[in-house]
Amino acid sequence: MINNFFKSTFILLIGGFITKIFSTLIKITISRLIGSKGLSMYMLVLPTLNLLISLSQFGLPIAISKLVSEDTKNNKKLLFSTIPIIIITNLTLIIIVNIFAKYISTTLLHNKDLYISIVATTCVIPFTTISNICRSYFFGKEKMFPHIISNITEDLTRFILTIIFVPKILKISLKYTVCFIILTNVISELMSTIILIFFLPKKANIKKEDIIPNKTYIKETLKIGIPNTTSRLIGSIGYFLEPIILTYFLTRNGYSNTYISHEYAIIQGYVMPIILLPSFFTLAISQALLPIISKEFTKRNIKVVKKRIKQALLLTITLGIIINIFIMTDIILKKRYIFS
Repeated sequence: MINNFFKSTFILLIGGFITKIFSTLIKITISRLIGSKGLSMYMLVLPTLNLLISLSQFGLPIAISKLVSEDTKNNKKLLFSTIPIIIITNLTLIIIVNIFAKYISTTLLHNKDLYISIVATTCVIPFTTISNICRSYFFGKEKMFPHIISNITEDLTRFILTIIFVPKILKISLKYTVCFIILTNVISELMSTIILIFFLPKKANIKKEDIIPNKTYIKETLKIGIPNTTSRLIGSIGYFLEPIILTYFLTRNGYSNTYISHEYAIIQGYVMPIILLPSFFTLAISQALLPIISKEFTKRNIKVVKKRIKQALLLTITLGIIINIFIMTDIILKKRYIFS
């Protein structure tokens, strides 16, 4: 099990590093193509998209990952049992967002050009939900390689679409360009899902009984998913309200919408990605740890569970110290260079 934990963590670290490079490259490309004004528009819509993704998933990926890792249920029936939840949550969100899109763009974000981009976010959430549900199955099975391949494919697809089509759409209108950048997530998530489907067991026979949702499975999934969604919503709602509150107070204090958008784009588009760059380390560890702990806890191996948590904490602290040493060394060397 130790080997599985460290092997999974290592695979996720390598994959996370590659995807971080791709995502950073995509952000740099987008910022250079659409400029500060376009980037500010994109960054203002992004919190809304992230909030919708959190709500649409309803904590299902973590719930499915946990239940699959326990290996006590029919996985095919478990996945099909989540379909009614996905349909209800996604349809509800799509209707609500379409009703309030104009109000969000004009009144809350003070930019009517964002209306079409906010509507476009509703096209993204079903594909993102399905993709993450598929990933959660592989996490539960402790198979990290399909997740990495799908993530790389997703980012590569977005990068290619950005390079080819953004310059062409930019000639038509900036607001349509931002909308297209949002919609690239549809194609990239679709490609990611197709890759994951190829890794599914080929001999899996789906019967009529498997398609019928199981009430017990639904209850267990919601029991895990709802608390997880609630905890994540705090961060997502805060991120969603951030540009709204910032725009409101700065506007009242005499700052123009152009200035606010420009400065917010710099913070969210350039500063925050660099600050959050090492976050994939902790994400990789947590993703590798969840299925292992779930399986051992089901077997009542509490000692093993505690041991794995200690190992994860030790690995996290070690990586944190190493990163801080690199940062401090870089700062010291730069100071020496400046004052020499």
